[in-house]
Amino acid sequence: MKRIQNNKTKSRKALLSMELVLTLPLLMLVLFAVFEYSMLFFARGGVVEASRIGARTATYPGASLEVIEQSVVQSLGPQLNQNVSVFVEPGQFSGDRVVVVVKVPMAAASPDLLWPIGFGLQGRYLIAETVMERE
Repeated sequence: MKRIQNNKTKSRKALLSMELVLTLPLLMLVLFAVFEYSMLFFARGGVVEASRIGARTATYPGASLEVIEQSVVQSLGPQLNQNVSVFVEPGQFSGDRVVVVVKVPMAAASPDLLWPIGFGLQGRYLIAETVMERE
């Protein structure tokens, strides 16, 4: 009787380790996806805020393109401002439309954790556009 119990215990341990081997990759994939998505979600908030700050700066009378770009770069922080692209469509007169577009590569915002399964961040961007009226 003792021998039968030992065999059942060993087979159950083997079954548990096999379940772990089958489910651990899926669990790690889900954890990596949640981590990457949360990093990108947080970075997108920073890009949207930078676009708003740039548009607000562009609405001031006498604001130059350099000052607008500098305000966007300063608001992004050191991690995101390395490869940032800022496009500005300034209005000439009061009441004209001012457009500021900020474009940051996703790879600068988050580690590329899902590339082994085909969801790479290379060539993808976080883009925010803000439209305001010139004062």
